[in-house]
Amino acid sequence: MNPTPSQTVGPFYGYALPFPGGGDLAAGGITVHGYVHDGAGAPVPDALLEFWQADPAGDLRGAPGTLRRDPVNGSIIGRHGVDFTGFGRVPTDADGRWTLRTLVPGTGYISVCVFARGLLHHLYTRIYLAEHPFLDTLPSERARTLLATREREDVYRFDVHLQGEKETVFFDFG
Repeated sequence: MNPTPSQTVGPFYGYALPFPGGGDLAAGGITVHGYVHDGAGAPVPDALLEFWQADPAGDLRGAPGTLRRDPVNGSIIGRHGVDFTGFGRVPTDADGRWTLRTLVPGTGYISVCVFARGLLHHLYTRIYLAEHPFLDTLPSERARTLLATREREDVYRFDVHLQGEKETVFFDFG
């Protein structure tokens, strides 16, 4: 039996998967933001990024989900903002921009899964907030695509390039 063929990811995820406060993992920590670019360098206005990360102590377990639902209609109304789950989901805006508010992970990186139109499979990458031994295993020009730029205290920028000269390093976990 042959496996079921892949289909492009979305566009349903743009309105079905994001939830209010999806990028607000923790208050008082750091902000990581950036853009998603296609192969020509144009912004991708309908991508969705999922984030997983350890807490500041390096614990990857996280708390159980903290989504709140409206008691009348059951719709998701956001996070309660107390427990750190280590999970976030953020759509890009019309300019391809996304923002995540979180804590500095004890592992040194934030894992990212990118969904975008035209992709047959979602893409996995990481955001490193500082130099890390893993980056030494890659050619320096490729390692730079995984390293966030510190813009000012507690604010980092990380752009995702799906293809082209500046293509972000993506991991194959298949």
